[in-house]
Amino acid sequence: MKRSEMIHKIEKNSKEYDFIVIGGGATGIGIALEASARGYSVVLLEKSDFTKSTSSKSTKLVHGGVRYLAQGDIGLVREAVVERGLLAQNAPHLVKDQSFIIPTHGLFDELQYTVGLTFYDLLAGKLSLGRSKRISKAKTIKRLPTINADKISAGVEYHDGQFDDTRLAINTLQSAVELGAVVLNYCNVTDLIKSAEGKIQGVSFTDEESGKKYKLKGKQVVNATGVFADDILQMDSPGARKTIAPSQGVHLMLDKSFLSGNDAIMIPKTDDGRVLFLVPWHNKVVVGTTDTPIDKESLEPIALEQEIEFILATASRYLNKPPKRSDVLSVFAGLRPLAAPSGEGKKTKEISRSHKIFTSDSGLLTMVGGKWTTYRKMGEDLVDKAEKMQDWVHISTQTKHLKIHGYKENVDHQNPLYFYGSDEEKIEKLAKENNLESEISSTLKVIEGQVVWAVENEMARTVEDFLARRTRCQLLDARESVKMAPKVAEIMAKELGESKDWEENQVKNYLDVTMNYILN
Repeated sequence: MKRSEMIHKIEKNSKEYDFIVIGGGATGIGIALEASARGYSVVLLEKSDFTKSTSSKSTKLVHGGVRYLAQGDIGLVREAVVERGLLAQNAPHLVKDQSFIIPTHGLFDELQYTVGLTFYDLLAGKLSLGRSKRISKAKTIKRLPTINADKISAGVEYHDGQFDDTRLAINTLQSAVELGAVVLNYCNVTDLIKSAEGKIQGVSFTDEESGKKYKLKGKQVVNATGVFADDILQMDSPGARKTIAPSQGVHLMLDKSFLSGNDAIMIPKTDDGRVLFLVPWHNKVVVGTTDTPIDKESLEPIALEQEIEFILATASRYLNKPPKRSDVLSVFAGLRPLAAPSGEGKKTKEISRSHKIFTSDSGLLTMVGGKWTTYRKMGEDLVDKAEKMQDWVHISTQTKHLKIHGYKENVDHQNPLYFYGSDEEKIEKLAKENNLESEISSTLKVIEGQVVWAVENEMARTVEDFLARRTRCQLLDARESVKMAPKVAEIMAKELGESKDWEENQVKNYLDVTMNYILN
């Protein structure tokens, strides 16, 4: 997946593409995979780095959504638990079964959650990850050694999926490229090209690296820009109604000592009505999330003080070692691209998480809403819709059982390179042959060879691309990642043929962004 080769393909091809997908987050990536798997020609354009915004800031869960079941949205939950099972089959190196324990407060809680979660299991059918059951207080304390024993009566165990969002994105893009797609980061769509009748025939975009401008012809242009969907809709039709109601979700990263076992905790009732998760991830603990309506979307949203305090206070009630601000290794915020509610006064947690497709008079297709768990199905639905609109012969989905790049069963999660799946051995070989086995960080277990691999094979263009999204250092330990930045910049500069000034700018830019992930 080399950027120069992708640009070359665009420059030498004057033909019309079947699909031009604007947006390189979960939505756009799912569409690109589905369309290319059906044999369509596809170009995906992302104005920043892939998953730079929302899609890299998830709770890292592949889940049906227990609380959507409580809201009675059975259709959404059924779709999600089926997709969860398919994803676990298609990318076993990135998706794993995660056991959760809900701390209960009396017999009513125990009955309510056991019955509700048994129904949750039944919805998944053969794709269920494990059976839900009540466990005694003694067993709950044994499995959750850091739980505050005074606060609970027992526990209810259930199973959901856990994954690494940006690694799934990169591997899915690699799969799409293997199927013929052209994918590009740092390419900003600046205009929609229209016929005299006002129908979209393509896009104009600028390569943010070279400054060069391009025009592309496409039969079906897709707006898959998540929280930025309204920007493209305004480009298409100035004054178009708002389709997105952004909601901010914040997460904190803590040391593994705060949740020393292998089980995650799900707290179903918090002060703001949301659930709170404490989940083991890459030998740390992710705690979140919040649900705060936001007026203006941003590529780098910043956690609000009250969100941080809410998470710390809620977690402190349940843990015998209450986390303090000084314990937070990283804080990150993401914006959910929720479909704007038709009724007034809806709280964000009540807005449907199901995806929606809007058709513009120009022929532009816009997809809003949805979530990582259903990204494959979102792609399927969008391509089905395009086939109808374009009057193409329908081709059935080709992605239900498509193994994602890096597919590898029974990965060793103790190996720091496990999330590369089948690429793991290639990285080890590259490192050994080029004297790149030295660790850049002994605590985060990142070696120099990973930087070279990311530049050569995963379209990493900046220090942030590598530390935030090709590896997860920025989220796992923001301060440690800042210490790693100079060495990463040095290796990348050599690979990309960049100057010392570029190196220094990269380190400065990375520090500027990452200071927002560090609590003082």
